[in-house]
Amino acid sequence: MIAEAAVTATGLWSLRALAHRAIFHGLRAPRTAHPPGPVVPGVPAHLVEEVGIAGPGGSTLFGWLVSAPASRRRPVPAVLVMHGWGANAGMMWPIVPPLHAAGFAVLLVDARCHGRSDDETFTSMPRFAEDIAAGLAWLRTRPEIAPGRLVVLGHSVGAAAALLHASRTHDIKAVVSLSAFAHPREMMLRFLAEKHVPYPVFGWYVMRYVQKVIGASFDDIAPLVTLPRVPCPVLLVHGRDDTTVPVADAIRLQSTSSRATLLLVDGDHDLRDSLASHSDALVSFLHDACEESRNFPPKEEINDGH
Repeated sequence: MIAEAAVTATGLWSLRALAHRAIFHGLRAPRTAHPPGPVVPGVPAHLVEEVGIAGPGGSTLFGWLVSAPASRRRPVPAVLVMHGWGANAGMMWPIVPPLHAAGFAVLLVDARCHGRSDDETFTSMPRFAEDIAAGLAWLRTRPEIAPGRLVVLGHSVGAAAALLHASRTHDIKAVVSLSAFAHPREMMLRFLAEKHVPYPVFGWYVMRYVQKVIGASFDDIAPLVTLPRVPCPVLLVHGRDDTTVPVADAIRLQSTSSRATLLLVDGDHDLRDSLASHSDALVSFLHDACEESRNFPPKEEINDGH
């Protein structure tokens, strides 16, 4: 009897360990190679510098620092750019030219387990937020950067992480959120449905295990919860044709904060190219936030001619 129970317990433990490995494998972010480059229209090559940034736990984060035009008066404001899940810093190059032309330095960072940054056993949205904090700390060490005029721009998971970081600090001037989801539980439910994982049978366990691994409750880190706590201006940019994160998520997010402004654009979840025709609105928002020369726009949709 005791031997049979031991065999059963061992089998269940092995099955549990196998399930955990399967969850890790299924949810692990793919490490995508950087596209060729960097070749950035309008940005001289000598202003682009590869950098290594001290990250959490002794890790090293890879990044590119794009210095502001030499004609700009120092120190200059800076924008830290964080990519989304499974992407990398190199995929965010299309948003750099208008920021550079407007006088901003731009730091593009690879999150851990992405691009050329160090690996970890896992990554997560809270870890993206830690990497954002590390990048901002590094920017403050640069004499050409104004430490009191820093902005974070993030895409998808990177946007949610930017809001999470901003909800914990008062040391950034603004957040630009591209294609942020409202709640990670809803994103996970959509992912599980796409993978045909039945929630009542297995999905609930996956959700519970993921929260245990990342050390945070989805309810605590959800943008719906963190955005109202963000003390700085927030620009929510969302594609009208986004099928990954419904545009309704952006509308729900904007409704939670008087500091949030919504800019809807023609495009899907990947907004890198869609932003080109809205660069004036983006730059105006950043200048207003960094210079504090005008009041932040009221809580309504920006009218950008669309």
